[in-house]
Amino acid sequence: MEKIPSFQKNHDALSVGLYAQTDANGVTTFDLRMKKPNAGDYISPKALHTVEHLMATALRNSRAKENIIYFGPMGCRTGFYLLTVRMAYEEVLALLKESIPVALALDEIPGSKREECGNYLEHDLDGAREELRAYLAVLEKL
Repeated sequence: MEKIPSFQKNHDALSVGLYAQTDANGVTTFDLRMKKPNAGDYISPKALHTVEHLMATALRNSRAKENIIYFGPMGCRTGFYLLTVRMAYEEVLALLKESIPVALALDEIPGSKREECGNYLEHDLDGAREELRAYLAVLEKL
């Protein structure tokens, strides 16, 4: 089997940031790298789950909602993938800088009731907010 593009990158050379990873079939995959790979510091499963709920909601309610295909976690727990159409790197960077504060302002976790979520007991709002604040600080420097 062919190695997929994300497995072809040297993860030891990656650091925290925002990367336009692949562009296929009109869809661009952005790598929202919140933790340095293989450095021993990972997003906890509960915070990862909550960031997913917060950011998926904020992005799909944003001015660019028609351009958002998917937002979800990396299995390695070092960040998230954002799949978009018709959005350049600079537009995604600006959108994230707008959407993270919206996510941080949410008083409750969207879609976290038993009937709305397949693992509704595994959430950490405080942990998610901590991860999002740290990532926003990184984005502000880009």
